[in-house]
This record gives sequence, C-alpha cells and structure tokens, in this order.
Amino acid sequence: MIQYLTNNSALVLAALQQHIMLALLPVLIGFAAALPIGYLGVRFPWLYHPLINTCGVLYSIPSLALFLFLPVILGTKVLSPVNIVVALSIYTVALLARTVADGLRSVDTTVTQAATAMGYRRTRLLLDVELPVAMPVILAGLRVATVSNISLVSVGTLIGVGGLGQLFTRGFQLFYMEPILIGIILSVLLAGLADLIIVLIQRAVTPWARFQRGGAA
Repeated sequence: MIQYLTNNSALVLAALQQHIMLALLPVLIGFAAALPIGYLGVRFPWLYHPLINTCGVLYSIPSLALFLFLPVILGTKVLSPVNIVVALSIYTVALLARTVADGLRSVDTTVTQAATAMGYRRTRLLLDVELPVAMPVILAGLRVATVSNISLVSVGTLIGVGGLGQLFTRGFQLFYMEPILIGIILSVLLAGLADLIIVLIQRAVTPWARFQRGGAA
C-alpha cells in the first residue's frame, strides 16, 4: 500500500483535494441556507411541520438518482462536479433546516422573555441570545451533515465525479485492493478530522456548555 501511495501520490492527492471540495463546499452552502429557513419555521409556527415534512422528503431521495436528475434541471453535463455540489447542498439544507428549527425551539422562553424585557429587539435577540443558546444542537446537526457528505461524495464516482471514490473504481476495475483500502482509510480519516474540527469549534463558541456539564457531574 505504501508503494502504491509513493507511485501514485499525485493521483491520490488530487482525489483527496476534490473530495474535500465536493464534501465541504455543500456544507457551507447548506448551512448558510438552512439558518434562515430554520428560523422561519420557528418564527411562523404554521410553517414548522410543512418544513419538517419537506426536509424529510428531500433527504429520502436516493443520492444516485438525484445526481442523474439534476443535469436535466440545471442544464449541466452529467459529469459536472456542479451536480454533486448542488445535490449535497440539498441534503445539507434538508438535514440542517430541521436542526436549526429544533435548536431555536429548544431555547427556554424565560431566556427570550428576559432578553426582550432588557430591550433586545428581534434581530439582536436572535443573534445574541437564541442562536448562541441553540448552537450546541445546530453544531451537532452540522457534524452529522459533514460526515454524511464526506461519505456521499464517493457515490458520485458512479457518474464519473467522486473524489476518493475514484480510487474505489480504479481498484475494482484492476482487481487491486491497494487503492480501495487507501480510499477507505482516507475517507474515514477525513470524516474523523472534520468531526473533530467541528467539536473544537463548538467548545470554543459555547464555553458555558462545558461548565454546565462540569457542574452536573
């Protein structure tokens, strides 16, 4: 396996870089879109259940079918990486919109009432009170979405764009285990590293959560 890495380092590095881009760009896009969508589901309670149902339907669409169907809608080529980015952005929004809504709904009403009594208006209340309190729930959903995207990118190799999934295809075509093992190991390491980074970010932006756990212990 080490010899394969040495002889094909450029190929493996290119596949890894593509995998990172295809997995993490949709996370950023989906997170940015999910925040206002999830907020609307809380701000207008009659939207909450339709939002949850729609997100459930979107997330249940098979990834390969979505990869193949999007070119028809977007007018892109089947092998375009844009299809992967858009598809995974849809999955990310479907997962995170509900998480954002549930996180905001979990904020204690006494906290928001106290902030309102102190003069916090709607926008400041959301940014300074509700979002920080809901952040542990939101970031937990972000961890799931990120790891899920890293896994789903490999499915894109079936349409010719798949980051580390290309190593799987190469290995199966050549009946050669080394690229398959390298692809699996790098995918697992990438998912673990991304999850660890989000955990560290969560600890940095929600220091009070650690004190609460310490007090409870």
